Amino acid sequence: MSLDLRLEGSVALVTGGTRGVGAGITRTLLSAGAEVVTCGRTEPEESEADFLPCDVRDPEQVGQLVARIVERFGALDILVNNAGGAPYAEVASSSPRLHEKIVSLNLLAPLNLAREANSVMQQQEKGGSIVNISSISATRPSPGTASYGAAKAGLDNLTATLAVEWAPKVRVNALTLGMVRTELAAAHYPDDAVVARTVPLGRLAEPDEVGACVAFLASPLASYVSGATLQVHGGGELPPVMYAKEDK
Repeated sequence: MSLDLRLEGSVALVTGGTRGVGAGITRTLLSAGAEVVTCGRTEPEESEADFLPCDVRDPEQVGQLVARIVERFGALDILVNNAGGAPYAEVASSSPRLHEKIVSLNLLAPLNLAREANSVMQQQEKGGSIVNISSISATRPSPGTASYGAAKAGLDNLTATLAVEWAPKVRVNALTLGMVRTELAAAHYPDDAVVARTVPLGRLAEPDEVGACVAFLASPLASYVSGATLQVHGGGELPPVMYAKEDK
């Protein structure tokens, strides 16, 4: 096997691929030679990739999006379910409608996108690859973003389940992301230097580093990897007991 991450001839869809983590993924897939389409509710002023408008929470728009990609490019080889997120909102003081929207964006939208993509990939000789962008919030308490953490936990389970249901034609994997330096990072991590000390590698991830992991999972190098969740969190979070020791 050639140790090559080139993706020439592949058509990829990256949801929310015009900024932050999504932009890093888009840049990496483009540099690997893939044809990349991004989508969102609002067209960006500038985009390195083709852009198609879509509210990924709307199943009808999702179906139309996938159909347009196949009509234009003749295939869909890679789906990256990146669009997601949530504002800070404690459960006791926030509305049920807010949490419905958060779960819809972070769990139901990836499910519907994966379903539409799979219907295309199953008919392709080389199948396809789906990469879901999850979060460490799925694996630990997520105060202030409870429905987000719960949705991401559901996404991890969905990843493992779809990998079984859709094998052998379609591989389904996920990335568990820790803290990433993006345009919106300051809203959650007001002091990068302080936050970085909680990570064993001593810094936040860069969006292009996430993109490199997506490219690996989407490439032939990961041809026997499916149903996996790759942790991209710089070693995780330091145990609270370590801070207790520092205080003494």
